[in-house]
Amino acid sequence: MVQSIQKNGKRDRKQRYRCLDCGHVFQFKRVRNRVFEKNLWTQYVHGNQTLQSLSKHYGISYKTTRKLLDNHLIGQPIITSGSSVVVMDTCYFGWGFGVMVFRDFLKRKNLYWKYLKHETIEEYKSGINYLKGKGVEILGIACDGKRGLFSAFEATPIQMCQFHQVAIVTRYITRNPKLEAGKELKILTHNLTKSSKTEFATMLNDWHLKWKIFLSEKTYNDEHKKWHYTHRRLRSAYRSLKTNLPFLFTYLEYPDLGIPNTTNSLEGKFSNLKTKIRIHAGIKKWRKIRIINEILVK
Repeated sequence: MVQSIQKNGKRDRKQRYRCLDCGHVFQFKRVRNRVFEKNLWTQYVHGNQTLQSLSKHYGISYKTTRKLLDNHLIGQPIITSGSSVVVMDTCYFGWGFGVMVFRDFLKRKNLYWKYLKHETIEEYKSGINYLKGKGVEILGIACDGKRGLFSAFEATPIQMCQFHQVAIVTRYITRNPKLEAGKELKILTHNLTKSSKTEFATMLNDWHLKWKIFLSEKTYNDEHKKWHYTHRRLRSAYRSLKTNLPFLFTYLEYPDLGIPNTTNSLEGKFSNLKTKIRIHAGIKKWRKIRIINEILVK
């Protein structure tokens, strides 16, 4: 509730008002500008409108439009104590500019994020410790399987994203493998999300026994005068599956925790972020950060 302030029985020319709850005095112009700033900001970030198009639409100068957008206040994430299953990953917007995000999977809420040049195990550990310091109990973690993450959080149930595992194998054997062994491994890998740990381990072991001799073939390199494995990329694909196997089915081992088998809940956010930043290409880094903060805080 607000009350208009009057002088000698006449309305104040500046149209000042007093809040009946807190007693704060403000001008109508200030309130009007804040509402306009908010609408302008919403169209800029969520409506995919550029600064130029907004300036033209509202008939105000480019400089004024940019000033209004820069003045808009962005909310901050509120971390409340309680249990959480955390999905964590890093999104890059160019060389040396990334954002590491920690998301509560069950509440569909981004708890914490920080900007960095490169993702490291120490940064992930720092983020998890920050959440713990805020009273968040980490029940489980889903991540992309970066080397060193599993040992860093061995005391917590940790799930490697099955989507990332499929992508790793695809990088090694390509989408259209030529070798018969590669074709079979591709089919096996795509059954990852449909299998239990025991079923997948059995299929992987059977595949390896069938192609063990083939995988052991070596070729002599005349230039370097050395022998090397002929099918190195195929061996790397198999080794990746074998190494990550203990962490690919954690979500089935702890069904009550609700751990996801992928980091897709973050991948969707990252896709949206990249689209927004691409629309506003050319803006300064600190303005990009404002846009990212606006999207992540929602």
